[in-house]
Amino acid sequence: MVWLKLTVCIVLIVFTGRLVAGYADVIARRTGLGRLWVGLILTSLVTSLPEVFNAVSAVTIVHAPDLTIGNVLGANTFNLANLAFLDIIGRSGCILYGSSKNHRITARFSLLIVTVAALGIYTSQHFSLPALGWVGWYTPVILIVYLLSARTIFVAEKRQLHELKQVEAEIEPEHKSGKSVYLYFILSSLVIIGAGIWLAIIGEEVALMTGWDRSFVGSMFLAFSTTMPEITVSLTAIRIGAEDLAIANMIGSNLFNITIITIGELLYSKGPILSDVSPHHLITAITVIALNLLLMAGLRNPPQREFHRLNWWNTSMLILFLVSAFYRFTLA
Repeated sequence: MVWLKLTVCIVLIVFTGRLVAGYADVIARRTGLGRLWVGLILTSLVTSLPEVFNAVSAVTIVHAPDLTIGNVLGANTFNLANLAFLDIIGRSGCILYGSSKNHRITARFSLLIVTVAALGIYTSQHFSLPALGWVGWYTPVILIVYLLSARTIFVAEKRQLHELKQVEAEIEPEHKSGKSVYLYFILSSLVIIGAGIWLAIIGEEVALMTGWDRSFVGSMFLAFSTTMPEITVSLTAIRIGAEDLAIANMIGSNLFNITIITIGELLYSKGPILSDVSPHHLITAITVIALNLLLMAGLRNPPQREFHRLNWWNTSMLILFLVSAFYRFTLA
């Protein structure tokens, strides 16, 4: 029964996540925001709603911070692995080839913010560092890095982005008239919120039924489920040749996902949240760092030779992801 509930929850997240992303995109255009900035910040934010409300419910309802941190870090590994998967199924060569150079800026911020999270996990469990009440030192640092990244990306991206105009017809909902866009956006967001809360409860049931470690359940099962909106939007972008949108959505989601730790931190009043989670999360964080480094290498030197759509970049990304997943499973 628990697996059926997980399947239903995933289906809700997939279809509603696509609607939320589309409506957010329409709203952003009507308010005059830049389109690539929307892909990096707003679209990635709304497709990360399942992670947000899964984190809130995991901390406040089932009192399982391991599910929160596992979901956040695991979602980042899935997003980066999904980029490699999209590269394999793409029809026009490597998705990194010819992509915007400004993705390198985003990738650097993504690497920086997950490194802060990794240091937060390590220091919180090995040292007694000063804290602001129950808030750890890493919380304000994560927020500063995210806000700085949003500002830097906004300034850097002012050129025309024709690929985002192309993707509009694919992911934009049919009902676009008047105030209906805002209404549909709110209703779709409410479904995502409900699905995110339900997902945390299901995750706790999976952990209890299987006996698996909560960190593994969060970083694999919940992370896979909550990244469905991102992969849905990015698949649409790849299908019509808008590689920049696919890359921006994935990296932008990773940036925002780490800030979800700060939400869990504020709601978890027992002390710094990273001091009360499994040390196994550090393995996931290191995996995200390694995948980010591979992404940065691929953006700097995009592979041109392919063997049945495989190249050094997408193969390395997927192998690292699978090895890390297997190792975490052995620890569960």
